[in-house]
Amino acid sequence: MKMRVLGCSGAIARDLRTTSFLLDDDLLVDAGTGVGDLTLAEMQAIDHVLLTHSHLDHVAALPLMVDAVAARRRSPLRVYALQATIDALKTHVFNDIIWPDFSSIPTPAAPFIRFYPLVTGQTILLAGKQVEVLPAVHSVPAVGYAVRGSSGGNWVFTGDTTHNPALWTRLNRMEVAMLVIETAFSNREADLAERSQHLCPQSLAAELDCIEAGRSYPVYLTHVKPDQGELIMREIAQMQRSGPLGSHLTNPIAWLQAGQVFEL
Repeated sequence: MKMRVLGCSGAIARDLRTTSFLLDDDLLVDAGTGVGDLTLAEMQAIDHVLLTHSHLDHVAALPLMVDAVAARRRSPLRVYALQATIDALKTHVFNDIIWPDFSSIPTPAAPFIRFYPLVTGQTILLAGKQVEVLPAVHSVPAVGYAVRGSSGGNWVFTGDTTHNPALWTRLNRMEVAMLVIETAFSNREADLAERSQHLCPQSLAAELDCIEAGRSYPVYLTHVKPDQGELIMREIAQMQRSGPLGSHLTNPIAWLQAGQVFEL
């Protein structure tokens, strides 16, 4: 399985795109602004979209992507999310005010989009890939995902989350090939991170301490705010040197970058 990072920034700026990952050619995880860098042919090839939650930085490109390739497609785009996320999209985006209701046009029988509700803990098969819906704790209903690659290990994306014991309970019983975990703010904005239910290096350290001893897999940081990335990495390096962060991991913690491609 190939994982391509289309966007992994916590906000937009020049050359920065918000959350979106393309698995092989046909499965999109979140639909942030990174989707806009795909060609029409690449967008047309996407048949399935997994959404972690309803916040704009994770769904902004969905209506525009569908509009761009609707005439090229022969079947509806299948969008999977929590029912609360689907309800939010129907109420606030695909409402014939902000954007046409693509779940009912051109006809209800043959729409541009079909929504499929998910629940935490559910496992589904999409495009030959096994997907498990993982718990997340955020300011709106949210989930993460584990997608099993051909190697047997799982690509794990936490989505936006704060302290999340249930996630680690599950991951400690799963073969993880790669963990993509959000760390939106630096420690100097720890209060803001806590209020907005995001992570900063000190809360990231507490989360990674939940990994069972002896388990080792690469950890990549995503959703980093544009002006805080270098500071976050300095704070993490300092914490690694002092021991509390990454003491149970043999691999370094890296800052995810748009354009990276991983084989799993």
